[in-house]
Amino acid sequence: MTPAALFSISISMTSPAAPRPVLATSIGDFPLSECRLQVGGATLSVLHTDAVFSLEEETQFLNDPDRRVPYGAVMWPAAIALAHEIATRPAEFRGKTVLELGAGTGLPGIAAATLGASVVQTDRSELITHVCRLNGERNRMTGIEYRIADWTAWTDETRYDWIVGSDILYADTLHDQLRRIFTGNLGRGGRVLLSDPYRPPSLPLLEGLEASGWRARHSRWTIGEGAAARAVAVYELTPPA
Repeated sequence: MTPAALFSISISMTSPAAPRPVLATSIGDFPLSECRLQVGGATLSVLHTDAVFSLEEETQFLNDPDRRVPYGAVMWPAAIALAHEIATRPAEFRGKTVLELGAGTGLPGIAAATLGASVVQTDRSELITHVCRLNGERNRMTGIEYRIADWTAWTDETRYDWIVGSDILYADTLHDQLRRIFTGNLGRGGRVLLSDPYRPPSLPLLEGLEASGWRARHSRWTIGEGAAARAVAVYELTPPA
C-alpha cells in the first residue's frame, strides 16, 4: 500500500435559529441538527440526529444503554473525510456513475453529485434512506437515486465507475458480501473509494484484496482539532487488470 497523503479538516456546527426539524420514527422522534460544510467549492447542508467525531464521543455513543438514535442518521468523521476526498477529484467524478454503500446521511454521494456524477445511494434501512433523500433535496441534488438495499440479499447487477462507502468495514462478517459487490458491480476501469477511521476489522479485507491482485493506496485525513481530532484513512482500490 502506498504512503498516505495527509489532510486536515476542522468542523463547525451551526446553531439553529429556527425550530429544528424532527425525524419521526416508530421508536421515537429525533430532532435533526444541521452541519454546514465547505466541500470543494460547494457549501453543503446535512441534517443528522447527532455528530460523533472523536473516539471518546464514539465510545460514549455506542456504549450508552439508553441510546435509541439510529447510528446511520449520525454524522461520522469517515463521511466527512470521504466527501472531501471526492471533492479533490472533480475530473475523476464528473460524468461518472457512482454507487454509494451504507449511505447514512448521504454526504459523500452529495459531494459526488455536485461534481456532476450520477449517484445511486443505498442503505438497508428505509429510515436512513429517507434521511439521504432529505439531504439530497436540501442541497437541490437532481443526480441522485435512492434505494433500499441489503448487502446480504444484493440484486443490483449494474456496473459503476465508482463504488464508495464511509465506515462500512467495521463488521468482518460482511466482508465477503462487500467483496462480491466490489467484483460484481465495478465497471471496466472502475475503482472503489472507502473511508475508515483505522478500525482493526478493516485490515483483513484490505489485505485480502491486495493478496488477490488489487492495488491499494490511501490518503490520511484528520477530522477535528486538538486532542479530540480523529484520523481517517481513505483507501482507493483498483481491481486486477
